[in-house]
Amino acid sequence: MSVKVLYFAGLREALGCADERLELPAGVATVGQLRDWLVSQGRGKLASAKNLRCAVNQDMAGFEAAVADGDEIAFFPPVTGG
Repeated sequence: MSVKVLYFAGLREALGCADERLELPAGVATVGQLRDWLVSQGRGKLASAKNLRCAVNQDMAGFEAAVADGDEIAFFPPVTGG
């Protein structure tokens, strides 16, 4: 299964990239499993980010949301404006 992962704000800076296309291994079927797999692949900032938010295909989603081939998954910390 191939997905596009986007990183925003401080995550983009910490990981050194804005996006990447990935081939996921069997067993990665939810956003939470994707995050855990990304952490195991060296993207530890995803584990330590407080109040991490995510979206699947530009719709806000929880970590239990399903991931399908061709999906776009975005991770971002909460932001405030002023």
